[in-house]
Amino acid sequence: MMYDHFDNAVKGITDKLNQDPEGINARKKYVLELSRLGKKLYSKDENIAWCGVTAPFDLLGSMGVTSCFVEFVGAMLSSTQTADYFFEEAEDSGFATDSCAYHRAVMGAVLKNAMPRPDFIIGTSSPCTAGLAVMENFAHQYKKDFFLLNVPQNYTQDAIKYLSAQLEEMVRFVSDHTKRPLSKQKLGIALENFNASSQLLKEIYDLAKTKPSPVDNNILKDFGTVITLLMGTQEGVDICQAFKDELNHRIKTSFNHASKEKIRLMWIQNRIQYPFPINEMLDDLGAVIVVDELNDVTWEPMDPDKPFESIAKRMISIPFSMDASERIKHLQDLAVAYRIDGAINPCHWGCRQGTGIRGLISKGFKDINVPVLNLEIDCVDSRNLAKGQIETRVEAFLEMLS
Repeated sequence: MMYDHFDNAVKGITDKLNQDPEGINARKKYVLELSRLGKKLYSKDENIAWCGVTAPFDLLGSMGVTSCFVEFVGAMLSSTQTADYFFEEAEDSGFATDSCAYHRAVMGAVLKNAMPRPDFIIGTSSPCTAGLAVMENFAHQYKKDFFLLNVPQNYTQDAIKYLSAQLEEMVRFVSDHTKRPLSKQKLGIALENFNASSQLLKEIYDLAKTKPSPVDNNILKDFGTVITLLMGTQEGVDICQAFKDELNHRIKTSFNHASKEKIRLMWIQNRIQYPFPINEMLDDLGAVIVVDELNDVTWEPMDPDKPFESIAKRMISIPFSMDASERIKHLQDLAVAYRIDGAINPCHWGCRQGTGIRGLISKGFKDINVPVLNLEIDCVDSRNLAKGQIETRVEAFLEMLS
């Protein structure tokens, strides 16, 4: 089912791009590469690793491993409105209905044999223990070896050294399973691509800060989270260049949704994955999501001479690897840099990390005089959607801001 979904997506998007060969179409090119990745994951000709969100995908790619974080599939199932079938399977098997729906959907897919069988599994303690538990369940269901990267929550030399040693051990683990050693040359190319993508990301996000912003409510949706799957590749560099070109084009031609910008918003953590017309609602009220929480470059350039140390620093620097106070400071800095008027926090049901910190986030924004709307919503399971209530609260919040 999912292979056919990704295969059809590749064919459909390719046809549309061929009809407009001179167009920039950054989002289409981005979705095309993600669909190609999905197709590879569901083929039987790849070394497959299912991973946690903060796994080093560039390092794995340099070793010939096709890898992805499992929440990507949960989001795909939700966006294609096929998740309910898998939710029911997971819940009937004993997985709690108040657990994270990203993980519940994927666990249901595992139980229904709808996920590709991995060669091995690499879990990460960041961003959440629920994701780690799902990784452990995967290993049990598939009877595959499991490797854990324990990501420290403090950016110190000891923490960097500790994680660097784990990454070196992970390389030995992967080599044992693929029967291929790490190629320093291929890793160097991957890190070079990662650095090129990172520089382009900085430029993209600087363009998004423009007032009015060239972004609309969809173009950079969940971008900072998912683009990491491609950043060690030339395709990742090309995608980032396409986004930079499109935002520059929008600014130059004044052809962008944000020319009607009245309210500048930040979106915290996850966007809503299933079809729900919140973007259209924001459009009608002149509100633009100019920044998502993870649309930021928080790491230093990768040093090819110190690859494991560089990757460790990057993994620890990601906001979801930080402790609460550092994450809130990061949000405050973004709020100032993007000159936002307010923030929306979806408080995703079942997310202990996201929902559990909502009070501290609200206080952090209050300290810099930025209002926050906390929405009680499941970003993946549409069965829990109180549509009218959400629309009423969003509308009232935007009216208050304006």
